[in-house]
Amino acid sequence: MNQRPDIHDRLAASLKAARRSKGLSLDAVAKLSGVSRSMVSQIERGESSPTVATLWNLTQALHVDFAGLLEGRATPGIDVLRADAVPLIEGRGTGVRIRILSPAEAVGGHEVYDLTFAPGGALVSDPHGPGCREHLTVLEGALSVTSGEDRERIGAGDTARYLADRPHAIRAEDGAARALLVVQNS
Repeated sequence: MNQRPDIHDRLAASLKAARRSKGLSLDAVAKLSGVSRSMVSQIERGESSPTVATLWNLTQALHVDFAGLLEGRATPGIDVLRADAVPLIEGRGTGVRIRILSPAEAVGGHEVYDLTFAPGGALVSDPHGPGCREHLTVLEGALSVTSGEDRERIGAGDTARYLADRPHAIRAEDGAARALLVVQNS
């Protein structure tokens, strides 16, 4: 029985089709993307789960739409990221699940995250690049936000905007919470 998620099969077929439609060899894609030939081959066969960075490099080299690869189409009119396909980061913070809502090409520009905090959960961050700001909107529960020496507590419906180019943290001190975080890099 195949235990691999369908997403691997769609991704593999889409990448292979994109490469072939451009008339490129595995070697050519490897040179254009900086991804090794063997990794490109493994991804196309569905034997490897690429990182977001690897997928981004491949889509840029092939000039194809990142999200369209997962949906099996080259250029979507409406870009939909299905709930079961949203990339997750777990373990970056203590008691925090991070869902990446922005497309890979937004990294370093305008990033959007869905944060779910367990009671006592915390996301503690080192400074980001100069001028970086974060916009945090609480959807459920309450959170405390620290940016440098400044600290605020915000509840459901509240938004905190703060500098993220200094040490900063988000904490669920009074129970579970959920929030949307927009990271705006300069």
